[in-house]
Amino acid sequence: MTSSQQRLAYIDWMRGLACALMFQTHCYDSWLSAEAKRSEFFRYSQMGGTLPAPLFIFLAGVSVALVTEKLRGKTVARNAIAKQVMLRGLEVFGLGILFRVQEFVLGIPIVPWTDLLRVDVLNILGISMVLMGVVCWAAAGEGMAVRTWSLLAAIAAAAVVAMATPAVWTTWRPRFLPWPVESYLNGVHILGKPQVWLFPIFPWTAFAFAGLAVGFWLYTDFAKKWNGWSFILLGAAGAAAIWISMLLDGSRVQLYAMYDYWHTSPNFFLARCGVLLLILFSANVWCRWGLGFVGWSPLSQLGKTSLLVYWVHIEFVYGRLSILPKGQCGIVGASFGLAAIFVSMLLLSLARTRWKVNNA
Repeated sequence: MTSSQQRLAYIDWMRGLACALMFQTHCYDSWLSAEAKRSEFFRYSQMGGTLPAPLFIFLAGVSVALVTEKLRGKTVARNAIAKQVMLRGLEVFGLGILFRVQEFVLGIPIVPWTDLLRVDVLNILGISMVLMGVVCWAAAGEGMAVRTWSLLAAIAAAAVVAMATPAVWTTWRPRFLPWPVESYLNGVHILGKPQVWLFPIFPWTAFAFAGLAVGFWLYTDFAKKWNGWSFILLGAAGAAAIWISMLLDGSRVQLYAMYDYWHTSPNFFLARCGVLLLILFSANVWCRWGLGFVGWSPLSQLGKTSLLVYWVHIEFVYGRLSILPKGQCGIVGASFGLAAIFVSMLLLSLARTRWKVNNA
């Protein structure tokens, strides 16, 4: 593989990993009976489900950085680059709204109209891309200087969002805003308080800015010259981030009136970034020297069409077209259903890729 192919390979592989984890999380959550959901198996399956959303948002940041640097290399003006990134973000946001409309229509009369305004992954992906476009526009300069400023701006943006999250959810909560607007800040929806299962700007955009910083790092002169070492440093930074997170969590110093490590704490965000960096390092090693380098990879294939398989699988797992009865299956039956979803989504991905090639 060329260096460009390797770069795309590990990004696609990580997106495919996120898809696989997403499938198992959704399938077991939708199909397992109440008794099966009391098992350790279900608990661990849902722990795996904490990774797909951060992975997708983080990788969106990496991809924006790679596209930005490619356009900068063609001497495209920063206004034009920012505009392209923000327009793509608005497109993704529009797809998120369309997805919610589809789910509402298919769920009539059970689904409440307020679900149309629920902040989901696609919504925050689009908003994150718009905000990253602003950061790319704000970073002025030429050559290495603009890359350095972009990297620092991305780190600063991630830190600001992560540090502000606990207050935006509690003491600084903007209660004066209508709930559809406030929901985009802290995920309050119609439930009176922020909800951890939604995807508001605080804290989720911080993962996009972290990915943006990593993407700009991969274009530094050091990373270009010592590509392997640059990923080793990212892996080491990930391990260090997890250790620092644990150290800070055990500290007696408290910056916030209300502290929730597992949902809003900057320390937890730091730990999750550490996990993402370790996955990034492992994916690069796998695609550079492991079996991911040899032949065809189903995860990489899924990663190439992650938006499509995300969109389609939801209806066959949670919707009216669910292939198994919801809330009535044992672990074995749900596992067979998961295998069917994985294979069918893989076939759909292959068909989409072939269609694109034939119509290119």
